[in-house]
Amino acid sequence: MKKIVSHMKTDKTLVLCSCDHSIKYNSEAFKAGGFDDVITTDQLCGQDMDVAVAALTQRDQVVFACEQQARTFEQLTEELHAENALQASLDLIDLRDRAGWTGPDEKIKQVEAKQLALLADATLDRPGTKVREVASNGTCLIIANDASVLSFAETLGEELAVTCVLEQAPETIQPSAHYDLAVGHIQSISGGLGAFEVVFNQFSTLVATGRGASQFTTPRDAASSTCDIVIDLVSDESLLAAESTRNGYLREPAPDAIRLSTLGAQAKALVGTFEKPLYVKYEGSMCAHSRSRKTGCTRCIDTCGAKAIRSNGDGIYIDPDMCGGCGGCASVCPTGAIVYDDPPFEFLVKRLKTLVQTFMAHAEIPPRVLFIDRTFGRQLISDAARFSQGLPADVIPYEVDNVELIGHAELLATLAAGGSEALILKSPRTAKTAITNQSGLTHRLLSPTRVDLARVRILDVSDIESLESALYGTRMPAFKHDEVALLGGRREVAKRVIAAFLEHDGEQAISVALEAGDPYGAIEVDSDKCTLCLACVSQCPTGALNDRSDRPEINLVENACVQCGLCANTCPEQAITLKPQLSFGKQTLEQVSLHGEDPFECIECGRPFGVKSTIERIIEKLDGNHWMYTNSDNTKLVKMCDDCRINAQYHDENAPLRGPDRPRVRTTDDYLDS
Repeated sequence: MKKIVSHMKTDKTLVLCSCDHSIKYNSEAFKAGGFDDVITTDQLCGQDMDVAVAALTQRDQVVFACEQQARTFEQLTEELHAENALQASLDLIDLRDRAGWTGPDEKIKQVEAKQLALLADATLDRPGTKVREVASNGTCLIIANDASVLSFAETLGEELAVTCVLEQAPETIQPSAHYDLAVGHIQSISGGLGAFEVVFNQFSTLVATGRGASQFTTPRDAASSTCDIVIDLVSDESLLAAESTRNGYLREPAPDAIRLSTLGAQAKALVGTFEKPLYVKYEGSMCAHSRSRKTGCTRCIDTCGAKAIRSNGDGIYIDPDMCGGCGGCASVCPTGAIVYDDPPFEFLVKRLKTLVQTFMAHAEIPPRVLFIDRTFGRQLISDAARFSQGLPADVIPYEVDNVELIGHAELLATLAAGGSEALILKSPRTAKTAITNQSGLTHRLLSPTRVDLARVRILDVSDIESLESALYGTRMPAFKHDEVALLGGRREVAKRVIAAFLEHDGEQAISVALEAGDPYGAIEVDSDKCTLCLACVSQCPTGALNDRSDRPEINLVENACVQCGLCANTCPEQAITLKPQLSFGKQTLEQVSLHGEDPFECIECGRPFGVKSTIERIIEKLDGNHWMYTNSDNTKLVKMCDDCRINAQYHDENAPLRGPDRPRVRTTDDYLDS
């Protein structure tokens, strides 16, 4: 769905298009779906354009059921706005490819239910997207093999500030005023449009002065520079991770003249000030990445295909220039320190509930939800609709920017909302590890329930035939479960869903065994190794570990444990073992003692201090085995609290800083007696 203009909304008008009589719509069904007026046309982008003009100039809120001609309608609204004739806000939705062109054997009632569900989703109020300005001043770097591209650099340099770096130095070259020339081998490149940083080895620049053969400066390594745009004519493989999400990096190894001309036009279009969405929001205080130089959770760093996340002290740093908005980091973050903000998780769940519940209100069966991205998934569905059967009537496409942001919480929420299946359509640009891990975690969480694990699947298909083979003839029956309140963050939603499924199955509170790296669990403490130093408690980022003020003790609130591993990495005795699991019941919200001992009591004042077993172990090792603790009262010092120990040392007759005894005060009697 694409929103073009936004005004105050009063009545709602739906304009349908049969796309030259290829689709049949039930106008009465749409009126029952909440629209005040429904207008049906046959060629909204052509001979019926006057209907579009009338709707935009006479109505308040208009929805065109034709997203394929978005550019045409954008131009129309711009023209009407320029004439001060635009009255309506306009939403566009794709009904044709997703719920219009479908298989001949699909039930009309289910097709209409999907159309109503998609319309209900399209008219939801979308939360605003936060953006940042990206400025590109036209500083362009061309990386090439030899001097054959210099004519291209000359032409492009007339409009951009061009620097051309060759891997092979030309024997003779005439310096140009339109570009700078250098020789070097690229070592690394980072950043994005307007903020690229490039590092070269064996870098030398052309000496523009003098006569005769070309002269270059002395080569140097690790030469770095910044630029706005990079044109890479050398690399067979991208120098940047997740190239498709990195604006400003144009790569074409061994291009011909036509392709060079296209690259030049693309580079010129990248000059100016642009807006880039801030896809994710990061809260450092909740991050479990590191404490005291001990590494804990690295899930986001391991998942990020663009390499936009790196360590930054106790937390992490997300480079906004490199971030492509895949959302994988948010789907794996166990604490909620990273949340996807375009749109937020709560709105994703709201869309799910709207789609599923609207469909179920008008159909006899629950829908299957198919998560797709805006590029590959959208195009494959469009091709399937035009050249084959299209989607089954009960398959609702749920479009997101990238399917990596769909984690186990969204998959479980789909089933809890009433969906019979939660399917992810993988695209070639998808980081398969991210969605595979989340799908696997969903299966492990569902394993103790009676839910068929095949209800959650990844569709790794690349053509129409494979897509339809995976969707047609594989419908799974509905399954019953208790109603779930899909509120809170990802962890809360996932726990509520599994608890509801178990409760419906009649299962008692249990623990679901998980795998290492999963974000739920507890820890085990080896009491024979643990000295109760409590270093683990001070390092726990979520407050899952606590101590007591009256005695040495380690307590765990399992519900807060995210299996970051900081406690295990911090423990000097290696006494802590992670135990991945998801437990249910009130005990997960309560403090459970993992290990504790009575404190030692000071032999002087009786005040408790330290750990009794530790003090006794120290005395056992020192008494009679060290010259300072042999035949002396020094052993008693170990048994004293800090105040009494200082007092005893100060008054000890062998104290190293002790002075002579204070002289006795003489009185008159002393002189009379003498």
